[in-house]
Amino acid sequence: MTDANAGAQTFSYKVGDIEVIAVADGSRTAPVTPEFVSNAPVEQVKASLNADGMPTDQFTTIFTPCVIRTGGKTIVVDTGMGAGAAAQPNATFGFLMRNLASIGIGADDVDVVVISHFHGDHVNGLLAPNGGPAFPKAEVSVPEVEWKYWMDDAEMARAPAGRMADLFKNNRRVFGPVKDRVTTHAWDKELAPGVKAIGTPGHSFGHTSYMVESKGERLFLIQDVANHPFLSLHNPQWHPWFDQDLAQSEATRGKIFAWLAEEKIPVLGFHFPFPGFVRIEKTDKAYRAVPIV
Repeated sequence: MTDANAGAQTFSYKVGDIEVIAVADGSRTAPVTPEFVSNAPVEQVKASLNADGMPTDQFTTIFTPCVIRTGGKTIVVDTGMGAGAAAQPNATFGFLMRNLASIGIGADDVDVVVISHFHGDHVNGLLAPNGGPAFPKAEVSVPEVEWKYWMDDAEMARAPAGRMADLFKNNRRVFGPVKDRVTTHAWDKELAPGVKAIGTPGHSFGHTSYMVESKGERLFLIQDVANHPFLSLHNPQWHPWFDQDLAQSEATRGKIFAWLAEEKIPVLGFHFPFPGFVRIEKTDKAYRAVPIV
């Protein structure tokens, strides 16, 4: 379902008896710099963007959390940039709560919030603009590897200045008001009926994807394994600056893309063009995403 006229963007997809709803949080545009990919010349990166018909001087990141309805529960997977961002002048992101409301899901209706990894575009929406929990009645389920790393004071002390130090600070800010409702989940474990955590580390040390399965049908929530859908799929050997463990991230992309293409498993991509439901297909040189809705 879509409702562009009201500013809402949602799309419902069925996996057997389970409903998965893509809910747009918005997008952010940033310049393409020489540091954007650490192991490829910027001109080569721009040429790849140009081949896909995209601007070569900037890239737009799309944010698409989702709702899973299973076992009588309403589950939100990742939370976008936060409603406080939407209140800023000329805001282009932070619209998750508004778009949830457009399909009748209020903050108190969410039973569980699942977080795939602790980067701002996935966790900031845990907080309401007043600094309290955005989902007051929800359990917050996070990967145990992520929680252990980001909540480790020694790791925080070792973090280099800049992005990593800022991420630690942001995660302490975000999780402080909700820490009493945080539970952790292990890889290869079922979080809810038909929803299983799949370890896909590299983009972050505990990055986690999720398999939704019901009545023989499957959908893979790929999250940031493909954090720039075109560059990641066409050049899985490239190392974008926002990956934490570059070698592990490359290995994970190679493994997951090959598996998804071989198994022909439908995918929901957090950063893919909305609504993000695609299949990953093998090409002569790498992979491509083919929309299925």
